[in-house]
Amino acid sequence: MKTISIFNNKGGVGKTTLTYHLAHALAEMGHKTLVIDLDPQCNLTILGMDEEVIHAIWAAEDDFIQDFEKAKISIDDAAFEAMLDAPRSIHFLLKPTEDGVGDIPRLPPPYELSHGLGLVPGRLTMHMYEDKISKLWSEAFQGDPQAVRTITKIRTIARAYASAHGYEFVIMDTSPSLGALNKVVISTTDGFLIPCMPDMFSLYGIRNIGAALAGWKKQFHTMYSLLSDEKRAEFPERFIKLLGFTIYNAKKYTAVDHPWNLATAHFNYAMQIPTAITDFIPEVIRDHLSPKLLSAPVGGESVMHGHNTLPGMAQKYHAPIWRVPDITSLETDDASTIRGNRAIYYGTRASYFAFAESLLERVALI
Repeated sequence: MKTISIFNNKGGVGKTTLTYHLAHALAEMGHKTLVIDLDPQCNLTILGMDEEVIHAIWAAEDDFIQDFEKAKISIDDAAFEAMLDAPRSIHFLLKPTEDGVGDIPRLPPPYELSHGLGLVPGRLTMHMYEDKISKLWSEAFQGDPQAVRTITKIRTIARAYASAHGYEFVIMDTSPSLGALNKVVISTTDGFLIPCMPDMFSLYGIRNIGAALAGWKKQFHTMYSLLSDEKRAEFPERFIKLLGFTIYNAKKYTAVDHPWNLATAHFNYAMQIPTAITDFIPEVIRDHLSPKLLSAPVGGESVMHGHNTLPGMAQKYHAPIWRVPDITSLETDDASTIRGNRAIYYGTRASYFAFAESLLERVALI
């Protein structure tokens, strides 16, 4: 099993849409995949689930998020077992660790997005777990059991789901923050992908990511060196590796002979992304990638150019773009336009498959 985080310090780059469709493509290619929504804004959860389903999950958890142990003893064993029979949010799974109480006896099932594709939903209260990481961070260097457990719990949950359900990949959707939660998520996954827009902000985002990674690597190396062998086992064997970058949702422009069919303004920024990576991402994090792979977007142009309104329809109907035309419950105002352009919708499947195949080649290097 490999854990992959999708991250950029710049929001609005299509990260969640890319994550959602990548996960569907991997599952359809026969790779069992789990996605965990670790962005407190919960955009992946909103994209994948009906609002009523999200509300039902969150409402059942409300008392547990306030005080896990108090909520648990206020209901009988059968009621608590019923809680674990339904999908639960990532914060519910983390809450016993946050509160320093005994863990849940078994994993709830993931929410099934599709055959071979599960989701652990997000929750708006994840800032509480981030606060706990911040408070316990210094104690982890001293080997404090709760501190170590708090820092490694997300990784532990991912590994437990993979073991229980046979997932080959666990993909973490993250916020654009460089705070404590992402420090833990990104530093304890196997590889990460940077989705970019071809603009100045993505270049500065890469610069910020590189500085953060350098600092996080030093901190984790120091922490690791101070821990016992038993506690070291909770951490990955090595620090995260870069899988590469992709340019997502850029406007296609073929009138000028530029690589990647980008308009001149976008082209000029896009050409600076590989240099920004080599200048600011520490070499030890990218040394497994050849210069050729470092300079090329994952998947080439496969998902580079904008899909116009297609991602909006995917979110509205909680389905990957290529499945939208076959949904039987399309609203009347949408149906004729969508089905009249079904070839365009269907064509995105090959694009995301090509992107997924390219990413898999890089995952094999870590």
